Amino acid sequence: MSEGLVIKLRPLHPSDDIALAKVIRSALVEFGADRPGFAWQDPELDAMSKTYDAPGCLYFVAVEGTNVLGGAGIGPLRGVEATCELQKMYLAPSARGKGVGWRLMGSLLEQARVMGYRWMYLETLSGMVAAQQLYRAWGFLQMEHPLGQTGHGGCDCWFLKSLQGAGGLERRD
Repeated sequence: MSEGLVIKLRPLHPSDDIALAKVIRSALVEFGADRPGFAWQDPELDAMSKTYDAPGCLYFVAVEGTNVLGGAGIGPLRGVEATCELQKMYLAPSARGKGVGWRLMGSLLEQARVMGYRWMYLETLSGMVAAQQLYRAWGFLQMEHPLGQTGHGGCDCWFLKSLQGAGGLERRD
């Protein structure tokens, strides 16, 4: 990342699709998730803007100038009422450890609540330790089994957070 540039969060645009797919695929390779059972095979990877331009969906990208550094989104969790799923939260290595994930999570939690969701669910890998620390810091509780129908049977860690009540959005760090 360049000195002096500011990392901004904004909604995903169609012009971001190619760069975002590259960031996501690189992260999947890095964490050994470039195989069946993970987002690697999701058909929407090359057209994320189209996927997240649907009711109940939202995706934010982190950008530095015109450079897409990653992003995260939410969409309805199939099979579970009033619950959204945190989806495709990936950052380029150069954007990690700089508070970008914190900002993405805070923005998505707030928007999920505004959109009427009562719960946020996510799946991840045991090897994504920093991501799990982020989720726990925001009050996500680890579960013993998956929820809903995500199509990602390769994930081995599952988390859930209530968005209800006055304390539903606080960060716990």
